Amino acid sequence: MSDARPENDTAADAKARLEAGNQRYVADRSERPHGDAARRGELATGQRPFATILACADSRVAPELVFDQGLGDLFVVRVAGNIVDDVVLGSIEYASAHLGVNLIVVMGHESCGAVAAAVENVDVDGPATHTHIDALIEAVRPAVKAAREAGGDDLVAASVRENARRGADGIRESQPIIAALAAEGIEVRPACYDLASGEVDWLD
Repeated sequence: MSDARPENDTAADAKARLEAGNQRYVADRSERPHGDAARRGELATGQRPFATILACADSRVAPELVFDQGLGDLFVVRVAGNIVDDVVLGSIEYASAHLGVNLIVVMGHESCGAVAAAVENVDVDGPATHTHIDALIEAVRPAVKAAREAGGDDLVAASVRENARRGADGIRESQPIIAALAAEGIEVRPACYDLASGEVDWLD
């Protein structure tokens, strides 16, 4: 499988590009690259994103803006609470196995509503509100429980970070595709986005 993967940026090079873009964004010097008609034309016959970003669906968290990238640069998967399930994994596997992406970032963010809801309902026995939101809460609860056991003053903030770390671990260990590719150099990195400063903190 790995022999057929397209050539792409190494994980280290991809991370450096993300870091540089985030630094521009934080400094209010965004270049907003790859957004013109010529770029659209280039991408009409295929794509070669250099990184996959699993981010929250929160309207304040837009990876292309946060990392100052443009069309075709990032393979973005967004879902509330940046949770990992089979559908999310399938999307991530596609980017790694078929597009050659070597860096996967699981990016939580400050004041995440899905995580806050899990904190509020961490000890509820059974569905909290009997809506589809319960699925998000259930997915985040293990991270909240682990963060609470570790202690600290801000349980939501700690849970956001723990949730990103657990998501990254789950992707890295997922069989059969990502676990095999991780052994060959693919990297899965947890991160946390600060809403006010715009800065991305790499958790590991």
